[in-house]
Amino acid sequence: MMKKTAAWLVRYALEQLNVKFTFGIPGVHNTEIYDELAKSDQIAPILVTHEGYGAFMADAVSRSSESIGTLVIVPAAGATHAASGIGEAYLDGIPMLVISGGVRTDSQFQYQLHDMDQHKMLEPITKKTYKVENHQDVVATIFDAYKVANEGEPGPVFVEIPVNLQLDKGEVDELITFTPSLPEKNNDLDLALLEAAELLAKAKNPAIFVGWGGVEAILHTETIAELLSAPVATTLQGLSAFSAKHPLHTGMGFGPAAVPAATNAFKNCDCLLAIGTRFAEIATGSFGVEVPDNLIHIDINKQVFNANYPAKVAIEGDATLVLACLVEKLKQMTIVEKQTENIKGAIKQDKATYREEWLKHDSKDRVNPALFFQHLRQQLDDDAYVIADDGNHTFLTAELMPCYQAKHFFSPTDFNCMGYAIPAVIGTKLANPENQVVGIIGDGAFLMSQTELFTAAHLNIGAIFTIFNDGELAQISQAQQTPYNKKTCTILPNVKFEAIAHASGCQYLRIDVNDDIDEKIALALNYAKNKVPVVLDVNIDYSKKTRFTQGIITTNLKRMKLPTKVRMISRALWRRV
Repeated sequence: MMKKTAAWLVRYALEQLNVKFTFGIPGVHNTEIYDELAKSDQIAPILVTHEGYGAFMADAVSRSSESIGTLVIVPAAGATHAASGIGEAYLDGIPMLVISGGVRTDSQFQYQLHDMDQHKMLEPITKKTYKVENHQDVVATIFDAYKVANEGEPGPVFVEIPVNLQLDKGEVDELITFTPSLPEKNNDLDLALLEAAELLAKAKNPAIFVGWGGVEAILHTETIAELLSAPVATTLQGLSAFSAKHPLHTGMGFGPAAVPAATNAFKNCDCLLAIGTRFAEIATGSFGVEVPDNLIHIDINKQVFNANYPAKVAIEGDATLVLACLVEKLKQMTIVEKQTENIKGAIKQDKATYREEWLKHDSKDRVNPALFFQHLRQQLDDDAYVIADDGNHTFLTAELMPCYQAKHFFSPTDFNCMGYAIPAVIGTKLANPENQVVGIIGDGAFLMSQTELFTAAHLNIGAIFTIFNDGELAQISQAQQTPYNKKTCTILPNVKFEAIAHASGCQYLRIDVNDDIDEKIALALNYAKNKVPVVLDVNIDYSKKTRFTQGIITTNLKRMKLPTKVRMISRALWRRV
């Protein structure tokens, strides 16, 4: 039996879980926890300018490292501010541990400061919420929360620690140690795996579609692709789940909103192996893909099966474990012979043709996106991290910037939160100090979270914050232009990004024209190497639409009911007369 404060117990539990950083802002309901964190040799508490951006930092730590991203926030306002980042992690399937202070549970008074039902508010965007009632439960609760965050489809969990438990000592029987759980192999899947292997082996044109849920299984996916000579496409979120260096890699998506290499390679697909994807809106190009009858769907969350496309074989389980078993099944089978070199050659040619199409595009007095990404890829290490925000630049990055290693590209996807990338770059660099980290950020998204540049400068974050600067909310303004022939609330104010960069303590560089690209990227990387955060302002050309943007315009129009379709087309024509 011993006596400890809940604040001390929180630190002990987080150290047991190998937490490296916490993100948040101290307040009267969590200063005791912060005081304990300051004593830790393992955990660095990071002060942010806004809890929502702290949540994006935590999200990036989880995506790019083995440590769980962790928030330490005040109740009520801290929780509402953090909700955007918590929601992003929830819909994207990213583990996160949210530790919040709470109002006193021993007070005789009502209407305490920050007194609200946080659990009801956060219920829709967390896997589970906890409220600790006594000192004895602090460590066990945090350990359980960690397990829930990581088991099955990962996601955020929320733990409230009342302030009176933090301040006062209470009795604790023993200090338990954390024992990680190993993923369980489902031995009941043998028949399903056999059926899946037989379908794939007999298929004339098998193909593979992989999302973030398959990012840890990249080696098994490569093995299966090679055994089957199957082209591989990824979701946006799963862009790093298959290396762009592999000759069977085609790109993001596979329908009319995909790049030509993917569209052509998947055209006659008669058996699709889908790994760790929900077939959600962005992944399917606004539900524009055609999926064959022989769909094999592997996911850790059984709720995704048959939600949008019926599966011939649905296999619930961890992709790494399932694919390891599938590899063994396939190796025992006779696989229909393919013209492998022809498949690889066609993919290579389609990629080269599409790249050349972009490079030939006349960007006039602005910067050609394909040329920018070509130079960036040439100068970056293979293990550099690239993080895109939400907007038109997201799909330019997905189509034009190859990713070579698992988990080395990510962006906000299903929750689709603008303002993600600046804090995510910071979180990624903190978790991976030896790697190059580059953010690709639209000017609108940059304005949302630019206050975290002060955090970057304070922490000597040697990373590049690239602004794709066109003065508009490009993705939406392009979407407005077609049906409305005018833009409403998508033209940004004239912002002096150089002033923001200098005020925050960051270096500022500007790429005005194509001739500036190579030199300015090299200079930015050199600053970053010396632990100086760099704002790289690119005078980007958005006049050429991505295949994704072109594709979803057509797909969305097809999905509309006839009266709506007629109204949209008629209005668009009338406004152009």
